[in-house]
Amino acid sequence: MDFNKIIAVTGKPGLFEILSQTKTGVIVKNLLEDKRFPITATHNVSLLENIAIYTYEKEVPLGAVIKAIADKEDGKEAISHKESGKKLEAYFAEVLPDYDAERVYTSNIKKVVQWYNLLAKSEFDFASLAEKPTTEEEE
Repeated sequence: MDFNKIIAVTGKPGLFEILSQTKTGVIVKNLLEDKRFPITATHNVSLLENIAIYTYEKEVPLGAVIKAIADKEDGKEAISHKESGKKLEAYFAEVLPDYDAERVYTSNIKKVVQWYNLLAKSEFDFASLAEKPTTEEEE
């Protein structure tokens, strides 16, 4: 399972893996239930690879944040996303110490922790999230 094929769909709980593309959308599989169904252009979809978390200096890709959580938890589940806001903020500060607390809300932290736990339950290979070397073209 590739991180660049994992999406979140507004209004549908969980995370989904893109399996194939159709004329009107994509066919996805729920990571935990192994159910397949189509997602059309009318759904609001977020590719996890394109999400970033604000820090005071830059935006950190979600993959790097999830990798940091996986390193802290040894690939096992983290704290529950249903913990109090203060506990979640303290936990997130351990994982990403310089996150911008004014721009990253508790609801964002809950979502990141929830997504991490879903990936851990689905036995995602967090080692695949290692930093990719930058190419000359990006400069």
